[in-house]
Amino acid sequence: MADARLTTSSFLVLGIIGELGEASPYDVKTEAGRTVAPFWSVPHAQVYAQCDRLLAAGLLAQVRQESGRGRRVLALTDRGRRVLRDWLADPGFVPVEARERGILKLWFGARPETLAPGQLAEHRRTLGRHEELAEDIGELLTPGQREALEFGIRYERMMTEFWEWVRRRDQRAQDR
Repeated sequence: MADARLTTSSFLVLGIIGELGEASPYDVKTEAGRTVAPFWSVPHAQVYAQCDRLLAAGLLAQVRQESGRGRRVLALTDRGRRVLRDWLADPGFVPVEARERGILKLWFGARPETLAPGQLAEHRRTLGRHEELAEDIGELLTPGQREALEFGIRYERMMTEFWEWVRRRDQRAQDR
């Protein structure tokens, strides 16, 4: 499987294992939930499937732990490190895929007065968590991690402004 097509989820798995040094698929899933989930979610089953694909492609090596339950631990192979390094160096642009359920509901006719309050509350809550994280551990993050967190903050600010606009627009329409 030397010509395996790698997806962004493939690189997420390679990147997390590269950061941790070695990890079980469960460790990868946990670390993804703890770190990149605010801007890149990946289903748990996909993490396990990606680990198997990357192992078969020779980008990961597997070792069974001797102690305990003998869980499998994965590490990048030299080829896996090279592939990850090449991906990180690739400046190619891929358009953003904004998967906002609230926006999809608006498109298909959901009532803004019903939808906007909940969307606004959730985006405000997420913005608060991101800002708190930046204040609490911002200096401990690598520059790239801090920039990714800043993206999350700016995105949530934009979504908060958008849903406030939807709510105000809807209120003006009701006042007519």
